Amino acid sequence: MPKFLITGSNRGIGLELTRQLQERGDYVIATCRNTSEELINLGVNIIDNVDISSGHSITKLKSKLKDIKLDCLIHNAGIAEYNSFEDLDPESIKKQFDINALSPLCMTRSLINLFNKKSKIAFITSRMGSIDDNTSGSSYGYRMSKVALSMAAKSLSIDLIKKEIFVAILHPGLVSTRMTGFTNNGISTKESAKGLLERIDSLNSSNSGKFFHANGEELPW
Repeated sequence: MPKFLITGSNRGIGLELTRQLQERGDYVIATCRNTSEELINLGVNIIDNVDISSGHSITKLKSKLKDIKLDCLIHNAGIAEYNSFEDLDPESIKKQFDINALSPLCMTRSLINLFNKKSKIAFITSRMGSIDDNTSGSSYGYRMSKVALSMAAKSLSIDLIKKEIFVAILHPGLVSTRMTGFTNNGISTKESAKGLLERIDSLNSSNSGKFFHANGEELPW
């Protein structure tokens, strides 16, 4: 039975990823800062009080995992705060960089010995981190953090290929969640999670390190 670890599993895309994996019979370790009733009702292995930006928290998580070997780690947890040019907030930008980009990289390094051969690591980034695709500007902190996350993931795809560990860099689509203010223009978490899992399932040595939309479209950097 494949073993998945997902961060930010208590709501939104993370919760739906957990639900779909559990429904198809995979073993899910759902991590989050604070659990939710919806997550508890899924009956998966929940480890809460996990702050991905805290080295101490990740060390505690690793000790709880013990001898578990992971087949896939999905870095889903993240934050979005709006920063315009007229209202720049350096502390907000640093916070987003820390949580969205640096923390997933450091967490991967801490857990690297728990991966099997041909394991997969999926980074939920955003096409807002695509320089080529930026036609609307602004959102400095979020955009900059997602560029950094994608670059870290690309480097990992090269560094880990010799260990036969493959890396997915994925845009979930514009999804109607709390992070996006439940936008009416967004797709459902169900549709997004289904596409993300299809991309993860098809991940291999030939497409490791490429940047994909959940719908299968390869995105520009």
